[in-house]
Amino acid sequence: MTRRSWGAAISLCVLATAAVLTAGEEPAPWFEEVSAAAGIDFVHVRGGEIRHWFPEIMSGGAGWCDYDGDGDLDLYLVQGGDLDPRTPNRPGNRMYRNLGDGTFADVTTETRLGDTGYGMGVACGDYDGDGDLDLYVTNVGANALYRNDGERGFTDTTAQTGTGDAGWGASAAFVDYDGDGDLDLFVVNYVDWSPEREIVCSSGARRRDYCQPENYNAPGRDTLYRNDGERGFTDVTSESGISSAYGDGLGVLAEDLDLDGRPDLYVANDGDPNQLWINQGGGRFQDRALLSGAAVNMIGQAEAGMGVAAGDVDGDGALDLFMTHLRGETNTLYVNRDGFFEDVSATAGVAAAGVAYTGFGTALADFDHDGELDVYVANGRVGQTLAPLVEDDPFAEPNQLFRGLGSGRFDEVMPRGGTASELVGNSRAAAFGDYDNDGDIDVAVVENGGRARLLRNLAGERGRWVTFRVVGVDGGDALGARVGARAGGRTRWRTVTSAYSYCASNDPRAHFGLGEAAVVEEVRVLWPGGGTESFGPFETGKLHELRRGSGRRPSTD
Repeated sequence: MTRRSWGAAISLCVLATAAVLTAGEEPAPWFEEVSAAAGIDFVHVRGGEIRHWFPEIMSGGAGWCDYDGDGDLDLYLVQGGDLDPRTPNRPGNRMYRNLGDGTFADVTTETRLGDTGYGMGVACGDYDGDGDLDLYVTNVGANALYRNDGERGFTDTTAQTGTGDAGWGASAAFVDYDGDGDLDLFVVNYVDWSPEREIVCSSGARRRDYCQPENYNAPGRDTLYRNDGERGFTDVTSESGISSAYGDGLGVLAEDLDLDGRPDLYVANDGDPNQLWINQGGGRFQDRALLSGAAVNMIGQAEAGMGVAAGDVDGDGALDLFMTHLRGETNTLYVNRDGFFEDVSATAGVAAAGVAYTGFGTALADFDHDGELDVYVANGRVGQTLAPLVEDDPFAEPNQLFRGLGSGRFDEVMPRGGTASELVGNSRAAAFGDYDNDGDIDVAVVENGGRARLLRNLAGERGRWVTFRVVGVDGGDALGARVGARAGGRTRWRTVTSAYSYCASNDPRAHFGLGEAAVVEEVRVLWPGGGTESFGPFETGKLHELRRGSGRRPSTD
């Protein structure tokens, strides 16, 4: 979250390419805000703003997690509160059960998921292999692991599993990095902070304001836990090589970025070079971000990495990277060219429009089903140096939506954010998933210091779609599987993953927009740990299950 910019020359060059909204017919909205009608009444509490303690401006997580296994995505929202440990009755996190009719019920009490730590994010995954999803909550302070015990609710197993990382946790990912069949856990840590280390910072008007991470000069160290089954988890940060680099980490991806069949880890750092931990096998990782071009921007500067997403924007089968950054920097698109990443932000159409805003949660997803990946960015300020856009919130900004045009090009949708009129707020986590099972991707957004928003997708009706739940032999989501769907003479690729955006857990189902294609001729799955199967053909407009071992051998490898 550094306030450094690229410099006046770069900014002017980028701004000169900004798109201009032309007069004409008012565009149809892509999303409708329905939180009140859906029963989502969560209000995030930032904390004691008179103190301006640094974590207050970063909090607010969200996760789509079908905890009861009924096929409908439930919503977990992560609360802040007051960082002063003497404050009684902190507000807790909330779990909302999806009732299957477009509405939700608050089931926090019966699920026992009202964690009262100062919350940041959440990750969902079946760590114990019993067929239901467990939750890992990151906090400013000790994190918490909750085991799903079915109708008995959740049990806090942090102590017995050894997963209570006591740093400032941000994003987290469940990932089977060692290929042994169970889910390990990677935790991204931000600044080494405590109330005793807080310092006083001021804005340009000499009034109290939030500090920047470099003011503390205390980057965190990320943590890798190996799942050892009934023995719990073992901290393997040092022996894996992860401890060889530090950074002010916020966002994370667990993706096979070099396509060698092993999941890698990509960390978005705030003001420090990003890290690309390439999985070497044998439990070892090596940071190759600098060598691969994904550590810094096109002019060699580290940026304020917040959220991160991966997707094949140019249709070559390789995963590209998109990252959100601070006002004065651009949001950055790295295109993957045979394992080397090139910053193409300025020519792709995502740079100029992002310079004026501070981005957090994000996704690459085909929201309008035209067959091209679009970009969503959740925005919100972190300081008070600018005049407020709305009277009652100096941090509020509009979110943004970019329509994919193909070949890695994008155009910003107006009004900003894709709603009928701009929704201006102080957004942090954005979690993406099809909560109403109508085939398109909806968005849950947590507003730092405000009410959460649920954005129902209206644009999905514009094209055909298909969705796959990809599961292992035990019926659990096959996290890390690569799914290629061939339709209309083109193969599009998705990863079964829930770890991307900012402090969020997302729908792991593989969702494809298909444009006018009427049939999916074939689906190929590259399974984690090795092995490839072919499935299909499939009807569009439906959710299908692909189970490992039930496909056929592909005609060609």
